[in-house]
Amino acid sequence: MPKVLAQGKTIECQSHANLRKILLHNGIDLYNGNAKVINCRGIGSCGTCAVKVEGEVSAANWRDKTRRSLPPHSPTSDLRLACQTEVLDDDVKVTKFEGFWGQGSQIVWTPFG
Repeated sequence: MPKVLAQGKTIECQSHANLRKILLHNGIDLYNGNAKVINCRGIGSCGTCAVKVEGEVSAANWRDKTRRSLPPHSPTSDLRLACQTEVLDDDVKVTKFEGFWGQGSQIVWTPFG
């Protein structure tokens, strides 16, 4: 079983599990500020669940690519939308940055600080 390392927690999950669901189900605060209330609930249109993912995950789908091609995101950044990302067979580390869309430069939380 792969593990997700986030906010000081190690979470075991099934292969091909949705990253957003894993994080929220395990009490990881995925959204910053008002994005906790105003977000698309996982359909990939708002971009507020953007995180840095280290490790093997699913290829970015068209929703992820499209939303990250629009400001304030950039298609060249190393962020992914958690709602459109599946954890594959290996462990991954997840880092959230500040800013409404999680695109800021300062870290809000990191795997093990």
